[in-house]
Formats: sequence, structure tokens, C-alpha cells
Amino acid sequence: MGVKITDTTLRDAHQSLLATRMRTEDMLPIAEEIDSVGYHSVEIWGGATFDTAIRFLREDPWERLRELKKRFKKTPTQMLLRGQNVVGYRHYADDVVEKFIELAVKNGLDIFRIFDAVNDLRNLETAIRAAKRAGAHVQGTICYTISPVHTVDMYVKMAKELVEMGSDSICLKDMAGLLHPYDAYEITRRIKEAVSVPLQLHCHCTSGMAEMSYVKAVEAGMDVIDCAISSLSQGTSQPPAESIVATFKDTEHDTKLDLEQLTHISDYFAVVRKKYAAFEGNVRLDAGVLLHQVPGGMISNLVSQLRDQGALDKLRDVLDEIPRVRADLGYPPLVTPTSQIVGTQAVLNTLFGQRYKQVTKESRAYVLGQYGASPAPVNEEARKAIAPDAEPITGRPADQIEPELPKAAAELGSLAGGDEDVVSYALFAAVAREFLEWRAAGAGLENEVVAALAAALAHERKGAEAPPAGTDGKRSPWKLAGRQRLHRGR
Repeated sequence: MGVKITDTTLRDAHQSLLATRMRTEDMLPIAEEIDSVGYHSVEIWGGATFDTAIRFLREDPWERLRELKKRFKKTPTQMLLRGQNVVGYRHYADDVVEKFIELAVKNGLDIFRIFDAVNDLRNLETAIRAAKRAGAHVQGTICYTISPVHTVDMYVKMAKELVEMGSDSICLKDMAGLLHPYDAYEITRRIKEAVSVPLQLHCHCTSGMAEMSYVKAVEAGMDVIDCAISSLSQGTSQPPAESIVATFKDTEHDTKLDLEQLTHISDYFAVVRKKYAAFEGNVRLDAGVLLHQVPGGMISNLVSQLRDQGALDKLRDVLDEIPRVRADLGYPPLVTPTSQIVGTQAVLNTLFGQRYKQVTKESRAYVLGQYGASPAPVNEEARKAIAPDAEPITGRPADQIEPELPKAAAELGSLAGGDEDVVSYALFAAVAREFLEWRAAGAGLENEVVAALAAALAHERKGAEAPPAGTDGKRSPWKLAGRQRLHRGR
């Protein structure tokens, strides 16, 4: 049986390459043709798309889901859910998580890919139960990273636990493009030996290894791989579907997808991509990630922070400081929101010239266990410097949060047109209120005007990004942090 493909074009591809700015109007004309391809699933929702739709595009993300579902009649729809963070950047109460998932299924969602930034599986419990109760497919997710504590054994153990929790399939999520091809083979082989549910691999092309990792993983038994259409692939996006289809053609792993049809879809998105040129990031291949292991999007954020402070010359120092902060915090994977926590703290440490002299509220919350248990223990000296006046919690963080929906409904009042609006407000109060007030006032600006204004603002913000400085002959702090390769413990 051939390998299956999940298409990420309508979610992660434009999130990775175009700052998540693709509008629904550019998705709908091609959706029915994508539906006829024969993909395993299409990722159309979640991640940053929910926030961005409301914040920047003046679109209702629930309406996008409904409209796309009308057109995807054959192919299951899929989203990326940040566990207890849902689609936001903090933990929400269980009632928010449960209602969000209930409504997502009601509005057309079939598959939930559920992950937690620190791989604390307690933070997936509510989401998994809610998705199962709603009749959806649960894909339990393992965030891949490299550190002294992230071993093959650890990933196998997590896969087993996710299945025990009710996962219908498992995803290995390589958000930074760090997965070496032979590590991909070994991890796939070991997990396939340990669990009987389908296994899926999600990689980004940042380092240039993703396509090779896909081939080795498929040879080891990987069931499904994530691809984007070629005109929105590579760089910090996923591998191109057409290339993968051609690679496996006439082998035992043949996808049976039509290369000519895929090419036509790619031609469509090549034109669409030009509309969002103002939002193009640094999409080139960055093999430097193999050394500093900082995801491309995270580097862009660091550059922006340093530029705002007039300290862009400190980028190399920040890149050197990130692994030290990450080690102090117990080696969290660098994925939303932990990538922002580690990166911003590294910037502050560098700019103030003293470690943890100034700390963010997120760093404090992290060392106090409010994001979950770190993969390794937090460095005690760092914890005392960051939060000297409090003791960490040891339980599930969401147990500390009171129900949030009743308050959200009361505050929103008559602005709420339904439960979906209340959940949107609970997730992003200020942004959702502004959107709902704008909608209630008649949605004054046409989509084209909003898009033009957004493009103009993007041009104003856009500046030259300085590349990281070269090495100075000193021992790499990344080696000191133990992040060179996966430890192959059995």
C-alpha cells in the first residue's frame, strides 16, 4: 500500500511563507479541485490562522471553516490544535477547550492534530476527550527536538501513552526541520514496532533535509507525510507534493496521485502567492539551523525585536544565549509558545548584560510550571532568579483555571451572534471584540481595501535582515547545550 499525503497548502504553507495572510477568497476557487486529488486529508485550520483571520484579515475563522467544508466533500478536513492553548498563546480553562472542539466539529472539522509545546501529555487530556466525544479523529502529536533528554526511547514512550489516551493516529512534528534522515528511519521503525495506529510525519524544509527524511521514514513504514503544493513549498514550508509523488511513483510506496493535476493546482497558487508578496518572509533554505537549531520564524521575530531596540548587531549574541536559556528551562522544544518565551528571554539577557535581570511574565509562568512540566528539571538557580517569591505548581496547569465561558458571554453581551463568537472572545478578547464591533457596524471596509492597507503597513515594517555573524573560533554554545544530534538510547 502506498504512502498517503496530507496537504498543508491552506494552513501551514501560507503560515510559514506568507505570514498566514492568505484570504478565504483565494482558497475557495481551487478547493473542489484539491478535494478531487485523493489526499489523505487537507489541513485547513488551526495554528495561527484563527488569530490572523480576526486580527488582520477581518474574517470570521468559523465562516472560513464552514465554506471550505462545503467544498471538501471527499477529503477529511484537519486542524492543528495547541492542546490546552487551543489556538492561543496561554492555557485556557477546560470549558473553553471543550466548547471550541465541539463547535469545530459542528462547523466541519474531522481530524484534530493535538500537541503540547513541552510534550506534557497532561495538557492534551481535555482536548483528546472532547474530540473523541464529538466523534472526531484524534491525532496525538509528539514535538520533535534535540537535547540530552530527547531520545528515541522517550519518543516511543510518548507514542504508547498517546495511544493509551485514545489517539487514533500519531504525528511526529518536526517544526524546526531538525530531523535527520537516519533518525527519521530509526524513530519510525521503533514507533511502528510499539503501536498499531497509523503514524504521520510533519517536517519543515528549513535545513534542506525534509525530503530525505521523508524517504527514509517511508522506507521504515511511515504511513502518511505532510506536503504542500510546490508553489507554496520549501523554505520554511513543507516538501513539495509533486516531487514526493514523482519520487515514489512505480514503487511499493506509490501515492497514486496525478502529477498533472497537482501541477495545475500549483499554477493556481503561484499566481495567488504574488498577491501576498508584501508578507513574504525569509524563505531561503537555512542550513545554519543544523547548528543553532532556531526555527526560521523565530529568527525573524528575534530580528524584529532587536531592530526595535536598535540592537541588531547583538543577533549573534542572542543566538548564543538561546541554548543557555533553553538548557536552564529544561530543554523545551522550540515551538509556539515556548519558542517565544525562550527567544524573548534570551534577548533580554543579552540587552541587559546580565542573565535574568529582567524577565517576562511568560518566563516566570514557565518556571512555575504554569505551561506544564518541562522535559528536564528547570535549573534551580535560574528558577530562583526568575521567580524568587513563589513555588512551582506540580499539577496539571489547567486545574488552576476557573471556567471562562460564562464571563466571556456576559462581557460580550449582544455582540455575540452565537456560541462561536463567545469562544472567539474567550480566546482573543480585545481582538475579537474589535472584529465583532466592526461586523456589527456593517463591516465598513471592503476586503480589497483591508488587504491593500495591510500590504501598505507590511511594506512600512519591512527592513533588511542582517545575517548571523560568523563563528569566532570559540566552542559552540550549542555543543555545550547538548543539542547536536539525537541520543539513540534504547
